[in-house]
Amino acid sequence: MWNEELKLAMETAVRAGEEILKIYNEDKDIGTEYKEDGSPLTRADKASDMVITAALKKAFPDHAILSEEEKDDKERLKNDLCFIVDPLDGTKEFIKRNGQFTVNIALSNKHRSVMGVIYVPVTGELYYASEGDGAYLRTPDGKTLRLRVSQNTDHSALSAVVSGSHGCEEMEELIRKYNIRKILRIGSSLKGCLVAKGEADIYFRHNPTMEWDTAAMQCIVEEAGGIFKQMDDTEMLYNREDSLNAKGFYAINSIENRLR
Repeated sequence: MWNEELKLAMETAVRAGEEILKIYNEDKDIGTEYKEDGSPLTRADKASDMVITAALKKAFPDHAILSEEEKDDKERLKNDLCFIVDPLDGTKEFIKRNGQFTVNIALSNKHRSVMGVIYVPVTGELYYASEGDGAYLRTPDGKTLRLRVSQNTDHSALSAVVSGSHGCEEMEELIRKYNIRKILRIGSSLKGCLVAKGEADIYFRHNPTMEWDTAAMQCIVEEAGGIFKQMDDTEMLYNREDSLNAKGFYAINSIENRLR
């Protein structure tokens, strides 16, 4: 149903990733600034945002856009269709130069995430999904793989992903409570991608995030057969007046792994 938006988002995410890599591979300063909330902003964030927003506005002028790096136009609230963009998810990882950052482009329709694209510039992996059509990974060599969450519900053998840069004491308590030994600490929306592809079973995030951190990831996880909810078990909605995901969220392979 969202084929045109998906095709453009995939192409645009790759082009934005190429701009990010140009700066990432430079020896000179990447131009780090800090926003009012203390989060970092680099030349790469800005370059990626320019590529993405220009392409989306040109191809879909009637769709609204909510981007981390653009001034929020509240007129978007009147529009059923809104692109939700994180031009560089994992800026802290970018600054650390560990490769764990992504380009996130999603589409919400009537507040629900119906399309998601996550591109990993350093590896060339492209994750994507659209409502009712499944979730996929296009590998760097051009192969397309269907994504499916794992079937593991054995609490003694769970695999968990946690943030590499943002500590979460509640998650650490769950790890201790269930004696989870398979733990991957990684940055950005890659955590959700690992759940979608079956390499991790659970991802609990109690700390607040923003709409652009989760919109693309949610569609990919759900289309891979997973469950994505707020920490109070309600649906995560998008294109809201307040873009803060204040309740946290979880992405899990099975309701049986809804740990508490």
